[in-house]
Amino acid sequence: MSRPDLPANCPVIIGAGLAGLMTALHLAPMPVLVLSAAPLGCEAASGWAQGGLAAAVGADDSCAHHLADTVAAGDGIVDVAVARRIVAAAPALVEELLALGVAFDHDGSGRIAVGLEAGHGRRRIVHARGDASGREILRAVIAAVRRAPSITVLEGVSALRLAMRDGAVAGVLMQGPDGPSLIATGQVVMATGGIGGLYAHSTNPSGATGGGLVMAARAGAQLADLEFVQFHPTALDTGRDPMPLVSEAVRGEGAHLVDETGHRFMELAKPGWRAELEPRDVVSRAVWRHMMAGHQVFLDAAGAMGARFTARFPTIAAVCRANGIDPDVSKIPVRPAAHYHMGGIAVDSEGRSSVPGLWAAGEAASTGLHGANRLASNSLLEAAVTGRAVAQSLAGCAQQPARAPAPVEMPRPADASAVRPILSQYAGVLRDRAGLEAAAAALLDLADAGGPAADPACLGLMMVQAMLRRQESRGGHWRTDYPSPSPAFARRMTLTLEEARRMRVRAAGTAMK
Repeated sequence: MSRPDLPANCPVIIGAGLAGLMTALHLAPMPVLVLSAAPLGCEAASGWAQGGLAAAVGADDSCAHHLADTVAAGDGIVDVAVARRIVAAAPALVEELLALGVAFDHDGSGRIAVGLEAGHGRRRIVHARGDASGREILRAVIAAVRRAPSITVLEGVSALRLAMRDGAVAGVLMQGPDGPSLIATGQVVMATGGIGGLYAHSTNPSGATGGGLVMAARAGAQLADLEFVQFHPTALDTGRDPMPLVSEAVRGEGAHLVDETGHRFMELAKPGWRAELEPRDVVSRAVWRHMMAGHQVFLDAAGAMGARFTARFPTIAAVCRANGIDPDVSKIPVRPAAHYHMGGIAVDSEGRSSVPGLWAAGEAASTGLHGANRLASNSLLEAAVTGRAVAQSLAGCAQQPARAPAPVEMPRPADASAVRPILSQYAGVLRDRAGLEAAAAALLDLADAGGPAADPACLGLMMVQAMLRRQESRGGHWRTDYPSPSPAFARRMTLTLEEARRMRVRAAGTAMK
């Protein structure tokens, strides 16, 4: 079924987080359609971001310092040219967001306040309303989108498949309250967020199961860096799903990680060691290993902040108190949880994928900015900056006549519940070959079964095959059977769905000999 009431053959943006909405805003006055599975502002990971946006706006900071920290955190495979371009755009982005009405926090002298997070050598985290940065930024951007006559937003509508013609995008199959619809378009932007919902413990919205990556993969797109999953070391460990985040900025203000005995287990290590302010992958592994040794882990902010905690982090304080914890005086139970995916749809500097007519932005894209491990608070920065780049690329394309999409089979609604225990057990903070091979076998069975788990299992299979292929430890990918980095793998790697399936077939054949 088509939708003749919508602009003919206009670009379609799938996803209404910061990346998708910034793309739409920068396309104005060009007509554009945005598909949002939930009401605007709900279930978008951008709105859940607590820490803020990394930008070199402090008096002692520079874009060169920001770039150096980004490259260091990325552990050897950051695309430096991409990173330089994105961090250089950060100060102007802050001004742009201020003009849109974002109420960034200011210090006593009227300057924009900046906080410190792990991996940063300077205080450069621009935040809003304490720890409600993502929500405040998204609020202002949504208001601007609603004012823009060129932007049509369909809320409560899910994209299911890309329709193709002669190897290029020709339309989008979507499902809404009125049933399925097929929109003819030769320009699609995938801005669907991450994959945290594929894990049993995650800080992401439950719908963040990589649906956009699956659509791109089934259309033949290359995905990149799939093995690099960032686990946030301090998710609130009270049994909630998704898990509330206890921002990196809490450690930046002096909070320490301790166990049930009060021992600060990350305090001493080596010269130059920043303990709790080491990059996230380092802290997550330390917490995970301490837990596997039989300990409970807590974040102790009371000693460093006391009653100031609630004033600086009102959202976190409210969540803690709703779970029976007073962070002003009590330790906060925490554990690592899947938080961000450095991998995604492989794109060039303009956000173009390997499939004609398909662009990607935000967490769904793999730009090369993050390398093996994202530097804290570079995600909102990347989403906004790449949204502009994608819009400029789209606007510069000659409008092609609409082509009739090939027929698309209606998939069953995706359900990741069968995939979550597999990835959590075998593809978590620490991995090894035996576990990854067991995961690949289980995921291939689910993918081939064609049921509700098929789409999440396809993506999980690609992730696991990427983890098997990278026989080293680097950033967010840590294999206990290859515990050191290898120069042979000091590069980004891409993978298609067909290649992942062939890898599994070859592995099965080898095992039978």
